[in-house]
Amino acid sequence: MRTDDLWPDLPYRPWRETALTLQLWTQVVGKIRLALSPWLNHGWQVPLYVSARGLTTSPIPIGHEVLEIEFDFIAHRLAMRTSRGEERFLDLTPRSVADFYRETLRLLRELGVTVAINDNPNEVADPIRFSEDDVHASYDADAAHRFWRALVQVDRVFKLFRSGFLGKVSPVHFFWGSFDLAVTRFSGRTAPLHPGGVPGLPDDVTREAYSHEVSSAGFWPGSDAYPHAAFYSYAYPEPPGFRDAAATQGASFDTALGEFILPYEAVRKAQDPDALLLYFLNRTYAAAADSAGWDRASLECAMGAPGRVRAV
Repeated sequence: MRTDDLWPDLPYRPWRETALTLQLWTQVVGKIRLALSPWLNHGWQVPLYVSARGLTTSPIPIGHEVLEIEFDFIAHRLAMRTSRGEERFLDLTPRSVADFYRETLRLLRELGVTVAINDNPNEVADPIRFSEDDVHASYDADAAHRFWRALVQVDRVFKLFRSGFLGKVSPVHFFWGSFDLAVTRFSGRTAPLHPGGVPGLPDDVTREAYSHEVSSAGFWPGSDAYPHAAFYSYAYPEPPGFRDAAATQGASFDTALGEFILPYEAVRKAQDPDALLLYFLNRTYAAAADSAGWDRASLECAMGAPGRVRAV
């Protein structure tokens, strides 16, 4: 299969309106998961996950049963299923955030799930309450499908990278607030109290998320502030010398963002995209771990292979 088929072209500007709308739709669904799920460390109960058809909540507890909600970017519909065998569907078509919000909650009520969420968006500029947002109403099915196809490849490589760490490491998960796919490694040591101040995110959430030292990497499709799909890697707290480390060819430290950036386009055009992305992930993690004095010998292992038990 051609690289272009696996790593699709993803320029931000042409699908900006769809990306903005889709981010808000995922926030509606993510907040439903948030409202119904017990709190996990670092907010790990709130993200979505890449699935074989799109993005899913994974099972959410509803009493003694479970609910799963999935953005299906093949059939282009929102699928809601319960462990009682019930299903409801909402077509993903150009529709306002307000309409999506109302219809999603209505279909949940049909399934016997009544949930109240904070309908003020997080981590977006000039937020409009979901219930009042008739501004964002775009859906380009082809663009949404290409975005998901990119996520499939990124998720696959991130999971391979994740397997090379024995210490505490997050799942590979999609944060609907910042609209990015991320994976985070932990040194095992506590971090200084985060100062907070992240726009659209409560300080107590930020401080709990960054309670321990991390090296975090991710992928986002772009934004108005940075209108390019890109991979990123940062450390919290940022250790001295981290930003001066040599990075992957094509990557650099962005002082405005405070993290290393590798353009998605550089990866998709590479002769071996997997190898380039893995090198970026490993190189920037090593820069964070070495600069901060992590106990790498006890935290790392060889990357996993299917069907092969890790040697001890």
